[in-house]
Amino acid sequence: MSSRWRGWRNAGLLIAVLFALWQALYVWVGESALASPAATLRYTAHMVASEDFGGHIYDTMRAFAIAFVFSVAIGLAVGFWLGFQRTAGDTLEPMVVAVYAIPKLTLYPILLLAFGLGLSAKVAFGVIHGVIPIILFTLSAVRNTKPILIKTGRVLKLKPDEMVRWILFPAAIPEIFTGLRVGFSLTLIGTLLAEMFASQRGLGYLLMTGIGLHNIEQVLAVTLLIVVFAAAVSVLLLHIDHRLHRSNPRG
Repeated sequence: MSSRWRGWRNAGLLIAVLFALWQALYVWVGESALASPAATLRYTAHMVASEDFGGHIYDTMRAFAIAFVFSVAIGLAVGFWLGFQRTAGDTLEPMVVAVYAIPKLTLYPILLLAFGLGLSAKVAFGVIHGVIPIILFTLSAVRNTKPILIKTGRVLKLKPDEMVRWILFPAAIPEIFTGLRVGFSLTLIGTLLAEMFASQRGLGYLLMTGIGLHNIEQVLAVTLLIVVFAAAVSVLLLHIDHRLHRSNPRG
């Protein structure tokens, strides 16, 4: 049996077990607290087919995509700078870690005052969730690059941008990609949280509306869509991550 077939079999078994547990929990707690898997799937199909749903999913994906692009660009730039400039890294890394430890919801009122309601606030909240892991993973990857590679670049008198392009990035890409994988998940969480508390569009808004109206089926349907999307992309990114680490082991 090939490893790919075993992977698909295990994924299918996991999904079946989760749905069985979901059904058992529904039988136990009743309709007032939970919808059955079948009812949730029917509601999900109906919701996806509705005219308004396309606009909600578009708003969420647009805000998330912009936030993730900013997270990657800022995270890589700052991470390479802090990793390459040892003094700056030693000074600023504890501050970055301290900011990462702050509950991000406490910053949301400040973001609303700075960016207002709408797309900009959702993007900003997504970025503050996703950018710091990318910075920290990139910084660590650069610092763990083999010293002989750095010395070779200096002997060749490479400029800083050439050092990053030809030496640091290729050597550090497996660990950097791990940071991107973590940043992807956290950026999505930040974007959805922003929609939940200060938006009238998007999946986060639909989730909060369902909670406010005690519409259990809507809550579970939106949650199911988010989980399926996040899980599918995360599995793909994890597969790429493992291949990068196997093909480019760190020495």
